[in-house]
Amino acid sequence: MKVSEFDYELPPELIAQEPVEPRDASRLMVLHRKTKKIEHRIFREIVEYLEPDDLLVLNVSKVIPARLYAKKKTGAHIEILLLDRLEEGIWRCLVKLGQKVKKGTELLIDNNLSAVCLDRSEDGTRILEFRPKNDDLILKKGKAPLPPYIKKEVPLDRYQTVYAKENGSVAAPTAGLHFTPELIEKLKEKGVEFAEIVLHVGIGTFRPVKVEEVEKHRMHEEYYRVPREAVRKIRETKEKGKRVVAVGTTTVRTLETIARLPEQEEYAGKTDLFIYPPFEFKMVDALITNFHLPRSTLLMLVAAFAGKDFIMEAYREAVKRRYRFFSFGDAMLIL
Repeated sequence: MKVSEFDYELPPELIAQEPVEPRDASRLMVLHRKTKKIEHRIFREIVEYLEPDDLLVLNVSKVIPARLYAKKKTGAHIEILLLDRLEEGIWRCLVKLGQKVKKGTELLIDNNLSAVCLDRSEDGTRILEFRPKNDDLILKKGKAPLPPYIKKEVPLDRYQTVYAKENGSVAAPTAGLHFTPELIEKLKEKGVEFAEIVLHVGIGTFRPVKVEEVEKHRMHEEYYRVPREAVRKIRETKEKGKRVVAVGTTTVRTLETIARLPEQEEYAGKTDLFIYPPFEFKMVDALITNFHLPRSTLLMLVAAFAGKDFIMEAYREAVKRRYRFFSFGDAMLIL
């Protein structure tokens, strides 16, 4: 399958530069897989589509302030994106203008913090040792790791779900950005159940696909954890014949990863599961997601879930109706 099959025309002005206020006022496109019907609603109206004992599964990973700005001794400006903490003060990083950062290169962040490049990995990332080796100080200096297509500065708390708890992501699980505490309360009052899992969003989720054939792409591993309480709720939901509704593609990848493992009371590990058509979904019955970049692994995942032709038709419809795209854009509910 060619990556080009997941391309579509997107006018640049439809790329959302800032979030809608309030969060649940974004638009919601509802796709019905069986009938191929498309509806246009507002996100807070999602209450109408969920039933008592349906289970909403949330990724409670929290975005860290992973973007740092530094200078070389030559004065060249360097942008650092923290990816993985290897130990206190030592991180695997993505470095913009990385060809200029070789082993031994020193980077000055400010008078109190600097870094030195210890090594260069095959995938182009760098291992940086910060001085002092103090993670609290490093994160204090960091800013929201907004995607490069967002040109405005947005505070980190607005690039965070209202239910984020566990530090570790370098990009937001964006489907969850549409929920407000009030909307969650309304869903609970209706009898909708909630479960929490963790997948720390890393470079694998947003790195571009550089091969021509989909099957040749390899995902980077990302850490996930599904606690005992979530496992129990998922099993009970399935036994009742109700729906497991994944909030976001990261939740889908986590749930479909554990669906392929021997049954356990809780799960933790790393996943490099790459979901693209055709794919047999064993766990997820419905999906809340955003509108994703052309040719991305996220678009391939939703195409596997809803059907490629139907998804590409929905995206053309979204462009025509001027939906807002990507991280701060509108939402889609696939039933």
